[in-house]
Amino acid sequence: MTLEGKTAVVTGGGRDIGRAIALALAERGARIIVSYHASADGAQAVVQDIASRGGVAKAVHSNLTTQQGVNALVDAANALGGCVDILVNNAGGLVARKTMEQMDLNHWNAVMDLNLTSTFMVTKACLPLMSKGATIINLSSLAGRDGGGPGAIAYATAKGAIMTMTRGLAKELGPDIRVNALCPGMINTGFHDAFTSDTARKNVAAATPLKREGMAQEIGETVAFLASPASGFINGACIDTNGGVAFS
Repeated sequence: MTLEGKTAVVTGGGRDIGRAIALALAERGARIIVSYHASADGAQAVVQDIASRGGVAKAVHSNLTTQQGVNALVDAANALGGCVDILVNNAGGLVARKTMEQMDLNHWNAVMDLNLTSTFMVTKACLPLMSKGATIINLSSLAGRDGGGPGAIAYATAKGAIMTMTRGLAKELGPDIRVNALCPGMINTGFHDAFTSDTARKNVAAATPLKREGMAQEIGETVAFLASPASGFINGACIDTNGGVAFS
């Protein structure tokens, strides 16, 4: 699973799952470009952590819902060698829990832009820098399969679309570029600290066959596997990473 000589772009890489992904890829020898929007301190900490272990990393501030932000990310890739071997579309978020009755068009568009449109824009911009053997890993969610928790209709819809995009890209970009997705369930991150009650988290953990929440590092390790030649015949897959609480 060595990634020596590879350049990886990890969007939303300043915290939680994105941080774990960046570290897992760097541990296997990849150069890392960490994009961030609000997590400046976290992104710099990731870069420093990778550098302290002898790796190469660069943090880039980029609002990926804008073309300017996407261009900044591509400029960073060009400055680091002009190629993208691994693209991890991790940036996204719930924004807020809103039922259909509470939701307005602004909220809907904001969630779609953050999760879905940004993935389209980054992927389209990075493709000219990707060559045979490159990989794309998209972060979807269990919510994309089961509709999500209360007030997560927009988020779940966007994450479901990420799975469909993954399958379409896998067909379109093969045989040169493989495209897969992960569908994390309840992972112990700031996302659930902000948007999920302790009671709901305990109930989900109790209903999970492994009787716990997942860890961000476990998602990072799975992404590293999908980015490596060890997963060379996996393409167009949306892999459940939820401890067995739900099966696709």
